[in-house]
Amino acid sequence: MITTQQIKSMKGKNKIVMLTAYDFPTAKLMDGIVDIILVGDSLGMVVLGYENTTKVTIDDMLRATAAVARGTKNTMIVGDMPIGTYDDEKGALRNAKMFLNAGAHAIKIEKKPEVAEFLVKNGMQVMGHIGLTPQTITNFKVQGKNDEDAKKLIDEAGALEKAGCFSLVLECIPMQLAKAITEKIKIPTIGIGAGVHSDGQVLVTNDILGLYGDFKPKFLKRYAEIGIEMRKAFEQYAKEVREEKFPSDENSFH
Repeated sequence: MITTQQIKSMKGKNKIVMLTAYDFPTAKLMDGIVDIILVGDSLGMVVLGYENTTKVTIDDMLRATAAVARGTKNTMIVGDMPIGTYDDEKGALRNAKMFLNAGAHAIKIEKKPEVAEFLVKNGMQVMGHIGLTPQTITNFKVQGKNDEDAKKLIDEAGALEKAGCFSLVLECIPMQLAKAITEKIKIPTIGIGAGVHSDGQVLVTNDILGLYGDFKPKFLKRYAEIGIEMRKAFEQYAKEVREEKFPSDENSFH
């Protein structure tokens, strides 16, 4: 199993590959191919049908984390702590331990370096997240486009590194800023909508497979259109049932 130390050692050498997964079969298919599986709170939108991630509960996340863990032998699992589960240090530690009990090897939080530091001091492996942070930002646009905001993000990155995070997600920031942050801090950066200069990349698996409607932000690349193929299969099945072509004789017991 890939460790946080191995992830840290990849900085500047090998690109880190991270994708999301929320269930056993998806995790099993990507195990050993990607370096990190993020059980993301994007679960709320791409699986549970919520408008955003703010309705996701810790029970939702723990159930998904356990399913992913059952399908994974080689890849690191990072559990995304949902909104409201790390507002205070003691509560954050209690909830982080629940993720580990469910099978995660590390947890991810948005900003909050003081909470990250407390978790690290208490034995947790923490991935940080800055830029567009979906739990607290409702205006989904590129972050850090002016000098003041860029400096703030650089400071946040430094604070999370100092807190002991083993890596840092950079979401929806200009590629030049991502490059500057990546060069400034010693822990690996993992970009999503942050250009090619980060130490690694992450995308939502349902997005790259075409399983989440018409969601096509600029940073997304579709690697397959599984949703279209699934719909074709459903239509063919329905047609054959209605025409009494399924089940055929070979699909029946005698």
